[in-house]
Amino acid sequence: MHSKQDMNERELLTDLLHTEKDMAKTYAGSITESASDELRRLLTRHMSECAEDQLCVFREMQSRGLYPTKQAQQQEISTAKQNMQDLQNETW
Repeated sequence: MHSKQDMNERELLTDLLHTEKDMAKTYAGSITESASDELRRLLTRHMSECAEDQLCVFREMQSRGLYPTKQAQQQEISTAKQNMQDLQNETW
């Protein structure tokens, strides 16, 4: 019975994690489609709160062993940073 309870907890938290991620994407899309400064600020604030909620769920899942991650190597971090910098330079 314990494993069934853990499975339900995992399913619930996974659903919540995906919902928060989807909501953040929806907010981002709405921000880019809005011409109103006031609405953009409101949506940006809500997107930021949503991202924080997603991070809390992620950390809770990690702490319970429900979302194991590997530690990134320094080279992988450096490469990701450089790729993002290159992308930013290309778009400006």
